[in-house]
Amino acid sequence: MFYNFHLQDEPMDSIDISKNIDHWNKRVATHMFSKMYNLDAFLGGKTSLNKTELEELGSVKGKSLCHLQCHFGQDTLSWAREGAKVTGLDFSDLAIEAAKDLSIQTGIPAKFVCANVLDAAKTIDSKFDSVFTSYGTIGWIPELETWAKQIYQLLNQNGVFYMVDFHPVVWMFNNDLNEIEYSYFNVQKIEETEIGTYADKEADIVSQSVGWNHPISEIVSALINAGLKLEFIHEFGFTWYDIFPDLEPRTEGGFAHKKYGEKMPMMYSIKCTKL
Repeated sequence: MFYNFHLQDEPMDSIDISKNIDHWNKRVATHMFSKMYNLDAFLGGKTSLNKTELEELGSVKGKSLCHLQCHFGQDTLSWAREGAKVTGLDFSDLAIEAAKDLSIQTGIPAKFVCANVLDAAKTIDSKFDSVFTSYGTIGWIPELETWAKQIYQLLNQNGVFYMVDFHPVVWMFNNDLNEIEYSYFNVQKIEETEIGTYADKEADIVSQSVGWNHPISEIVSALINAGLKLEFIHEFGFTWYDIFPDLEPRTEGGFAHKKYGEKMPMMYSIKCTKL
């Protein structure tokens, strides 16, 4: 996988959005049939959710759940298998088409909506008991105040927001994860040309995208400023996905860095309540 970075100061515009939609549209088919997403196992009844989110969000049986930035819907449908009434949202039209097809193929009821996450509350005319997002989501969002307001508006009173994602410390490093390249407090957008994809590094895909790094303090502050009450924030020295260089399996499951071990944070999770 090759990356070519170029930093800019301008906020996200329609060109950035178009680049990112194209970036994700190009990945849908490859991801669906990749070893990482393991569609056959999912179709056979296996959940695509990890132990962290299953335990920390808790039971969703009989509850309504909105999954923001849902990609092609595996996790959304996995929450439905846990008993939730689900709605998934993503800005990739091809991902949403694939999610709808997957819902039909599995016979799992779900609603899928194609929209920018920053327009979620305007697009979805419903309130939810839970709002969920996970793994590689907020790096596609330029500012988090609007994002957090969408979450607040989507939640029922006493509703719960839960997210789990890769730790912002990881995004400080270069592609080999052996040298710090960016400030933890970087506010500039990162323009990227990528060959391949995290789910299949040999895939014949070339695309451009625009992303942003967000420190933990910015994420938590945005959620609190939107009116949500922070219940917890947890940090983990491992990741469930073998998508970074020089990782090795842990006995307990997941992967840690061969050199840094679990001294380096690789994931975090946040749970909030709308009071």
